Amino acid sequence: MIDIEYAIAWSAFLGGWLLVAGPMYQGALELRAESEQFDDLRSVRTRVPTGRSGVSRWWWLLPPVAIAKERRRRDKVHREIMESLTAQQRRTMTTFANKARGWFIVCAGAFFIALKETWHLHELYHWSLWTYIALVLVPLVLSLVHTTRGVRLTVLILGDAD
Repeated sequence: MIDIEYAIAWSAFLGGWLLVAGPMYQGALELRAESEQFDDLRSVRTRVPTGRSGVSRWWWLLPPVAIAKERRRRDKVHREIMESLTAQQRRTMTTFANKARGWFIVCAGAFFIALKETWHLHELYHWSLWTYIALVLVPLVLSLVHTTRGVRLTVLILGDAD
């Protein structure tokens, strides 16, 4: 007969990883659909001069100064890009960024739950650390493969491949 504690631990493990796979997949589909509105944003790269690619390497001898200078440079480029956009383009970018951030937070939260449930299963069976790592990597890779394959198939079926 199945011990209920083991059955619940396996259910929590599977549920935790399904909570990772689901938001990852749904988020990728929604962000893919949202990115179709980016066609008019692709021209922005050629319109905005970004200057040098970064701060001088010499500043990295003083990392806090280099980080501050790099942040200022990046903020300036970001401001220049945002000023060159129309209101609709800014709205499109902001909506995409907000959706991406939201899906990332949901997926990250689910990932931490899955880590905890995987650890509980590992502790219950007294498995080695390598088994725990495998129990994390296998479903994570399967989730990534499922997401990329699903998005690719959706693009092929809908006929809007780039």
